Amino acid sequence: MSVVGLIPMKGHSERVPGKNLREIAGRPLFHWIVETLLKADSIDEVIVDTDSDEIEHAVRDAFPSISIHRRPDHLHGDLVPMHDVVAEVASSVGHDHLLQTHATNPLLRPATVDRAISAFLEPGSHDSLMSVTALQTRFYFADGRPVNHDPEVLARTQDLDPIYEENSNIYISPRQQIIDTGRRIGSRPKLFPMPRDEAIDIDEELDFLVAEFMLSRA
Repeated sequence: MSVVGLIPMKGHSERVPGKNLREIAGRPLFHWIVETLLKADSIDEVIVDTDSDEIEHAVRDAFPSISIHRRPDHLHGDLVPMHDVVAEVASSVGHDHLLQTHATNPLLRPATVDRAISAFLEPGSHDSLMSVTALQTRFYFADGRPVNHDPEVLARTQDLDPIYEENSNIYISPRQQIIDTGRRIGSRPKLFPMPRDEAIDIDEELDFLVAEFMLSRA
């Protein structure tokens, strides 16, 4: 069973301008996730999907072994669903399964990628896998109703059942399923809890600062 690792990287970024190429801990941001996938034993090929000449040239200069997939014009722009981007790439590769991650996940480790792929390939009723972060704190709906606890009991947060947050680090599905459904995750995903210190996804400036601090201490 072959697995392709996909990293979509568009040139424009709204909240953190130029973040994919921006230097973090002494290197361009995208270097960290590319090296993670290259070091993962379970990944057979790494593909960068982009709409940017600048990103393509930066990837080719730093990682000449990486495959580049140029995003077609109809998938350019900030409002294009990631489902559509992933499905378009899936239709052009020949591997059995596709793992999608982001350049904005610089703390993700190769061993975690390998564990996720191993968990996905285990027998079971799941049809896909996504990484999550376990949260054990008191949540409320907007109207003040408790989500996961009883205010009359006030149990310790460490004793609450965890709620799982999709953390945008790892998505794995059979390639043909992505083509058939147009979705990167199926209807029966396996949740893959991963360490919180790896799960930062850079969406805003504060995330960038936290990730840079953690990378500098690694």
